Amino acid sequence: MHLLLRTLLVLFRSRRRSALGFFDTSSLPMRVLPTDIDIAMHLNNGMYLSLMDLGRFDLMVRSGFWGAMRRKGWSPVVGNETISFRKSLELGQRYTIETKVIGFDDRATYLEQRMVADGEIYARAYIAARFVSTQGPVSNEDIFKAAGVLPPADLEVPEWIRQWREDGALPSTRRPAPHTWN
Repeated sequence: MHLLLRTLLVLFRSRRRSALGFFDTSSLPMRVLPTDIDIAMHLNNGMYLSLMDLGRFDLMVRSGFWGAMRRKGWSPVVGNETISFRKSLELGQRYTIETKVIGFDDRATYLEQRMVADGEIYARAYIAARFVSTQGPVSNEDIFKAAGVLPPADLEVPEWIRQWREDGALPSTRRPAPHTWN
């Protein structure tokens, strides 16, 4: 809820920005706002991933996939994400959220996102997302058809990302996941 207004602004403004292909890199200009910072006066670590949602929305809208996805009643959901921090973004600082689809497998769409300021990476995240409908997960074939694309032949998920997803996965919602500490 804390980013609802910014989300609506991105969805509105992205429609007026230049079109992108589904496999292009989105670059969303941003500024660190007072609502983004913590007591140390820099972008709060929890806000990075929330703000990166906006970068994914920008890519989906500008590639035309957002409209197709919404018409079909699909929703994007994040299954795994990991982030590394390098430098702090300070109050008022301008930066961009760079977003790129880096691969697919039978369970997820993988994206790399970066917070970039002055030509330097301040933070980088990897996201495993999927699209779901009322009937369940959406297949890659349906995603490509809705996006009007074929995946590039050289688009291959790095092995370490496959391992990261496997190692960090929780049981499916159809299996129990009891709360016990090992």
